[in-house]
Amino acid sequence: MERQSQVAIAVAVLGGVLAFMGLFPGVIGLDVAAGVGLFQISVILIGFTLLILGAIWFVQSNYYPHREHTLMQEIGVRLSLTGLMVAFASGLSDILGIGSHPPFGDQRMFLGTWQITGLVGGFVIASLGVIIFALLGPNDDGESGESDESES
Repeated sequence: MERQSQVAIAVAVLGGVLAFMGLFPGVIGLDVAAGVGLFQISVILIGFTLLILGAIWFVQSNYYPHREHTLMQEIGVRLSLTGLMVAFASGLSDILGIGSHPPFGDQRMFLGTWQITGLVGGFVIASLGVIIFALLGPNDDGESGESDESES
């Protein structure tokens, strides 16, 4: 189990580094251009996806190994994936043709206020799903509330 936890942490850290590089390309020496391009938004989305999936994998392998998921944990996973889908739809809306500035010819993507709101909102929803998955897992007690003390 220790190896799985280490790999999960590595995946999450890789996702965090990719997301950071996508958000701030000047940190790694790339030229900062006006606007956000398709490659940049793709790196951000892939980074946050790896971060969320690595976090879920870490929680599963470290805190709930060899246990069935509870209903709330299943809801947490589905909420995380739904949040990621909202983020992908918002971030790539111009490319998908549902945005207000579809790129034609030389025109760059325009990441507007509503798209940024959807992107950040999707990441917040996905993070809430990870928190639900971590906190509402199966109990360790296995006891029915009775004490083992003998009556005196």
